[in-house]
Amino acid sequence: MEKTQPSSFLMVCLGNICRSPLAEGILQEKARAAGLDWKVDSAGTTSYHIGEAPHHLSQKVARINGVDISQQRARRFNADDFQRFDKIYAMAGDVLDQIRRIAGRQYDPAKVELFLNELNPGRNEDVPDPWYGPEPGYHDVYKLIDAAADKIIEKYSSNV
Repeated sequence: MEKTQPSSFLMVCLGNICRSPLAEGILQEKARAAGLDWKVDSAGTTSYHIGEAPHHLSQKVARINGVDISQQRARRFNADDFQRFDKIYAMAGDVLDQIRRIAGRQYDPAKVELFLNELNPGRNEDVPDPWYGPEPGYHDVYKLIDAAADKIIEKYSSNV
């Protein structure tokens, strides 16, 4: 029996203002362009930025690339997200550890993956956190996320 393809995706980073909002916006835009009716959201494992818009440089880089993330607002990841999403992508190893801790008994390893493993399978690489650096780091992160999002579209839109 073949498993159904995921149609709801959650992108998770630490504060939900730099990496995961970009991943949400990019994947949402690519899914829409491919005619896929996917639910894409993002969250953070910390509560530092709840209710805030994405970082201004994440918004700028997204806008330069034709993606509007300005309406997103940071929220905290919670265990119920395992019931609401088919696939949960952690932007980094420390985020994956926090997802596991927050989810407790609801943690389902079959639903969680490091985001860049879609681009470089098995390497367990982190999407660099551009928070402390200058604007070029945000452009680099955008390119990485964009390439991985292409792989996700390719992987999960086949046989639809």
